[in-house]
Amino acid sequence: MTSAPRIVAIVPAAGIGRRVGGARPKQYLPLGAKTVIEHTLGTLLRVAAIDDIVVALAAQDRYWPSLELATNPAIKTVIGGAQRSQSVFNSMQMIKRDSTTADWQRSWLLVHDVARPCVAVADINRLIETVTAGGCGGILASAATDTVKQLDDSGAISQTIDRDRLWLAQTPQLFPAELLLQSLTGALAAGIAVTDESSAMEWAGHRPQVVAGASHNIKITHAADLALAEFYLSKGTA
Repeated sequence: MTSAPRIVAIVPAAGIGRRVGGARPKQYLPLGAKTVIEHTLGTLLRVAAIDDIVVALAAQDRYWPSLELATNPAIKTVIGGAQRSQSVFNSMQMIKRDSTTADWQRSWLLVHDVARPCVAVADINRLIETVTAGGCGGILASAATDTVKQLDDSGAISQTIDRDRLWLAQTPQLFPAELLLQSLTGALAAGIAVTDESSAMEWAGHRPQVVAGASHNIKITHAADLALAEFYLSKGTA
């Protein structure tokens, strides 16, 4: 009998988020009655299929210890890196080190942006159910709805891109643990700019699935995104 998949969530949270502004990293900015990171981790904790959560923090993070979540036994922490890819890599190394061989072999790693607090539990569950049924993994994404223009070197429009095949990558992104570790290790060694886990898998020759996710799964990047995220959360979208 094939062992049931073990799902370990990785949340890179070592960044500063300068574009949002403020005196603290964006994951610790208030979003309603909680901080951004509390909303994000709270949603992951409600996903029954997730066995463990690893949060990658900055070495000098002084905000995390003040949160009630810091003492949650379901959440482990690791020191992250200057880049998201390094934070994910460090998390994978810790998970593999602390796992038995059997547990590692059946593990799937679900990587989620700390700055996406509006992701829906139903979307995460659908991603897990769809992707772990077979294949090399997959991501949540939303179909492009705007007309997409390609520019030339001068900044003028060179062509209009057919949007029917264009999707906007979101997170979570879910992949078999060893396959993702091999792909990310190889991509980083080759000097590839790894903007998400799927890009490392694609570089290694794999073809991840796309699972449709809700458009309200926004990433907080600018100050205005906080107000939009608060609106979505007030509507119970997660």
